[in-house]
Amino acid sequence: MAGLELLTDQGYRLDGRKATELRKVQARMGVFAQADGSAYLEQGNTKALAVVYGPHEMRGSRSRALHNRAVINCQYSMATFSTAERKRRPHGDRKSTEMSLHLKQTFEAAVMTQLFPRSQIDIYVKILQSDGGNYSVCVNAATLAVIDAGIPMRDYVCACTVGFVDETPLADLCYAEESGGVSSLALALLPRGGQIALVQMDARLHQDHLETLIEAAMTACKGVSKVLDEVVRQHLQEASVLSRE
Repeated sequence: MAGLELLTDQGYRLDGRKATELRKVQARMGVFAQADGSAYLEQGNTKALAVVYGPHEMRGSRSRALHNRAVINCQYSMATFSTAERKRRPHGDRKSTEMSLHLKQTFEAAVMTQLFPRSQIDIYVKILQSDGGNYSVCVNAATLAVIDAGIPMRDYVCACTVGFVDETPLADLCYAEESGGVSSLALALLPRGGQIALVQMDARLHQDHLETLIEAAMTACKGVSKVLDEVVRQHLQEASVLSRE
């Protein structure tokens, strides 16, 4: 897919957004009573469900326990109906294993694991509908679920996928843009301190474009953090009203 198809001369993208405009984000916290924390998040047409259990005692081999911090266990999966092509293996394949590792690395940078030695925190994320930016949407949903579980974090951890078309960075890519041959990267950020938790690239990117893309991704992540903050505040307000009743 050529660059002109992804970005018009007027600066509009396939879905009518401007280059730096994020997709609409909608989210709910506390969607599962059985879990310690949970959240459902829509970012454009990509929809994810995140569930958190813990901190709890180590399960399985006790030798995996760390004496000075908690172990974070992440599992990523996709619903069989999440894409137009039916997935035979919704989890356990190479891509899911890689995504689970990226989520683990991201949340190890954000969660204050040193407060829970010799314990384990489980984060499960499932993509219900996929339309680009799967890693980013999973991070944003899992952040809300971790907060819902009451687990202390250094900051919100927010993620966004950005790409480069016609010397212009595009924020929050949809599937058509991701699959259109765009040079892209996904970045997870702790916005208050500007600390990058993870950068993921699946294709080659010219060195001259890297700094521009990272700056665009950090700006987009700060925009996402404002939305997540509003969701958290709204959830707390609703919870306080219910407790008074």
